[in-house]
Amino acid sequence: MNKEQRKGGDDRSPGIARTPEPPYYAVIFTSERTDGDNGYGDMASRMEELAAEQPGYLGMESAREADGVGITVSYWASLEAIRSWKANPAHLLAQKQGQDDWYAAYSVRICRVEREYLF
Repeated sequence: MNKEQRKGGDDRSPGIARTPEPPYYAVIFTSERTDGDNGYGDMASRMEELAAEQPGYLGMESAREADGVGITVSYWASLEAIRSWKANPAHLLAQKQGQDDWYAAYSVRICRVEREYLF
């Protein structure tokens, strides 16, 4: 697929982030939820909206199993954009509440995307 096809859109599902030509970065957030919502759904929606407003944000994909294990991958133009998002005051509050109320465990992995293949 060439750059013009990518800029004009592609046939990916609406649930698959439309990212630019690599390289770019991915933050993989894998979590195990605690029981109950406890305001999690509202905060997750707010954080998704806020992330989309940040410079360097490229997109997001998320899935959660019935057993509470979830993976959210957010895509960013640079490591600086990731650092800025991590330090966002509203995001810092959400991180703290996540540790206190919503997550039994989580991991964060930051990767550089070198290639991607589309279907």
